[in-house]
Formats: sequence, C-alpha cells, structure tokens
Amino acid sequence: MQVNEQLVQAITKEVLKQLQNRQSGQNTEKKSGCSQPSSTESLQGKTRMRPKHSYEGYVQAQKGTNPKEIVIGVGAAFQTEITKTISGIPLDQVLKNVRAGIEEEGMVSRVVKVLDTSDVAFMALESAKLSGSGIGIGIQSKGTTVIHQKDLYPLTNLELFPQAPLITLDMYRKIGRNAAKYVKGEKVTPIESFNDPMVRAKYQIKAALMHIIETEQLDPEKKMIEWEERK
Repeated sequence: MQVNEQLVQAITKEVLKQLQNRQSGQNTEKKSGCSQPSSTESLQGKTRMRPKHSYEGYVQAQKGTNPKEIVIGVGAAFQTEITKTISGIPLDQVLKNVRAGIEEEGMVSRVVKVLDTSDVAFMALESAKLSGSGIGIGIQSKGTTVIHQKDLYPLTNLELFPQAPLITLDMYRKIGRNAAKYVKGEKVTPIESFNDPMVRAKYQIKAALMHIIETEQLDPEKKMIEWEERK
C-alpha cells in the first residue's frame, strides 16, 4: 500500500472521529449511571489539550557574558506537559547527554525555556543570541534539535536534526560536543544520522499532537526564562 499525504490525513481524521465517538459513548453511559468516572475528557468543544502552565516567579533569561557558554533552549512543554521525546526518550536524559557533551569539550551550558516560539530554528537562534559564546542549541519537546549561531539567518543553521524519532542519546551527546567545537573554532565533523522515509508517515499524527501541546503553552510576554534546576 502506498503511503501519501492524503492517506495520512484520512487516517488522522478517522482516529479523531473514533476518539470522539468513544468519548461520546462514555459520556452517555455516565449520564445513565452505568459506568465508572473517567479522567479522559471529550474532544467535543475542547479548546486546549493541556491546562495552561504557570511560570509565575520564574526569572527572565538574560544574555550571558561567559565566552565558553552555550545556551540550550527547550520547548514550552519540555519536562512539564511533555516528559519524553516522540520516540520515548526521557527529556531529562536528553538534557543530561547534551550537557555532558558540552562539558567534555571544556565548555559550559545554561538551560532556558523558550516561551515565544515553538519553531525549533527560532528557538535555537534565540538561544544563540543569549549565549555568551554566540552558539545555541534548540530542542523541541518531541526531540527535534538544531545547533545555531547568533549571526545567521533563522533557517541557515549550523546543524539540523529533523527526524526526532531517529535521534539517540549518543547523538544528543555528540550534538553537545559539536556545539562546543563550534565555540572553540575547531574543525567539526557533521554527526552521522540516519534517514528513514517512513518516519514521517509513522509518527505524523503523534508529532502533530505534540506540536499542538507545545504551541498552546507559549507565553510570548515572558519570552525566555531560566529553566535550570526549576522543573
């Protein structure tokens, strides 16, 4: 069977339809007193997938001055509404490995949460502009990652890792190392990555849902906040 855009859209609509029908049936049973209460809400009339997270009291991220600093900008739902990448890797392990790679090359890292965009290219660029070294890393909650430099155009990045389901913890560690090497001005060998043409079809629905969750948590007024040790 050939997989194309129309087929994926049809599958998505059918999945949502089935969820709506199932929840409608559950709600009917609840009214008749024939079922146990369920924590799952109906999709009918639902305006948000997750409650709005409050960042009251968090510190606004400031531009760093340490020339060895690399800022890691994570998505708005990172470690709050979403705790694992699209392939199931815990996000705390993602951060741990990226930071370990940076430290192994003698650089230091700082983590901020980006609340004014869910586009990974802009997340990485904004992080680079905050970084004392001018190099930043953007990580969406689903795992997509970009290494950026402060004086480049948004889509002209240093390295892009678009297929989140194929990124391993070892690759995240190498991403940290490469970012550090850019800071040091050393020759950087692009990280070997895999390409699977079926990934998009397999994960498109999940990726879309995760992106919606990430985007609905944006808070443009707060822009970027210090995230280190605050989750």
